[in-house]
Amino acid sequence: MLRRIPENELTVRPADRLKVDLASLATALPPHRYSQEEAHTLAREMFPAYEHLESVFANTGIAHRYSCVPLEWFFEPHDWVDRNAVYEQAAMELLERAAREAMAKADAGPQEIGAIVTVSTTGLSVPSLDAKLLHRLGLDPTTERLPVFGLGCAGGVSGMSRAARLATTFEGEYVLMLCVELCGLNFRQSDANKVNYISSALFGDGAAALLVKANGHDRQSSSGVGRILAVGEHNWPDTLDMMGWSIERDGFGVVMSTQIPKFARSGLRAAADAFLARNGLGFEDIAGLVSHPGGRKVLEAITDALELDDHALVHSWDVLRDYGNMSSPTVLFVLDRTVAANSEGPHLMIAFGPGFTVSFALIDLSRT
Repeated sequence: MLRRIPENELTVRPADRLKVDLASLATALPPHRYSQEEAHTLAREMFPAYEHLESVFANTGIAHRYSCVPLEWFFEPHDWVDRNAVYEQAAMELLERAAREAMAKADAGPQEIGAIVTVSTTGLSVPSLDAKLLHRLGLDPTTERLPVFGLGCAGGVSGMSRAARLATTFEGEYVLMLCVELCGLNFRQSDANKVNYISSALFGDGAAALLVKANGHDRQSSSGVGRILAVGEHNWPDTLDMMGWSIERDGFGVVMSTQIPKFARSGLRAAADAFLARNGLGFEDIAGLVSHPGGRKVLEAITDALELDDHALVHSWDVLRDYGNMSSPTVLFVLDRTVAANSEGPHLMIAFGPGFTVSFALIDLSRT
C-alpha cells in the first residue's frame, strides 16, 4: 500500500501554504528504568484481586519503562500536593534537557526563538512550565508562550501542529514545541478500579522537544529533520467518555474505554482518507507511517484499519517495547527512530487523544 513517491511527483496543494521546516528533534527520559516484570510485581502487591489478570502485563509488548520516581515511591501515600510538586520539578528538568538538545542540534541561539508551545496533561503548573523555563533557557523576555493542557496522547502531533501554524507568523524565528508527560505519578494505590490496574501495565514517563521554522522554499527542507506539509484533526461526536481524566481526591483517575481499539479499527481509515484527500494525496502516495503506540491492541487496530503490512509500524512497536506509552511525547520518539533509520518521503503521523480525537500531520522526510 505504502510506496516511495518521487520528489518531483509530490504535490500537496493546500499544504503548500504551510512551508514549515522541522529543524530539530530531541527526546529526554527520567532516571529510573524498570522492567515490565518489576512493574507487574508492584501491581500484584498493590492489587492482589487482579492477580488473575497477569496476562495484561505479559501481552503488552512492553519490556521496559522509565519513571521520574523509584518504584518504592508508589507504596507511599501521596496527595495532590505531593504528586504535583514532583511533577513540576521533574517536568522542568526533562524539558530543559530536551530543549537544550533541540536548540543545539539546530544550532539555534536563545534569541532566535520567537515562541514556545508547551504540551502536558499529567500535571498542573501555574505559572506554566514554559514561563518557568523562559529565563532558565536564556530566551528573550518578549518570547510568546502557548501552554496547552488536555490533549493527552494526541499532544505530540497536535502540539507540533500548533507550533507549525504559529511558525508561519514568526518570519525568521523558531518556535520551540515542548511536551512532557509523567504518567506514572497518577498511578494511585487508592484506586482499585480495573482500568487503573491495566494502565499500570502501559504508561511511562518521558519528554520531547522540537524546533520548527517557516521557510520560503518551494520544496523540501534545506536542513534538519524534514518539512511539515499539512496538519489536521478529526473529532468524533458522542465519544467524550472514551479517554481522559477523572478528578479524584488524591490525583487524576484514568478514563480509558476498552472500545478504543475497536473504534480505531472502524473509524480511522475514513478520517485518514479525508485528511489526505484535503491535501491532494491518497495512501498510495505515502512512504510510511509514524504512529503513536497507545498499546498493542491499538497498534493492531491501526494495522488492520489501514491495511498495513507487518513492517509498517516497526518503529512504533520498538518504542512501545523500550518505553511503554508515554502519552504525548511517544509519537515523537517514533519519529526520532524513523529519521534515524534514514526513512525518506512523505510520512503520515497519527495519534489518538481525548475528545475522542485523532491528530494528523503530513511530514516530508526528504532532506538535503
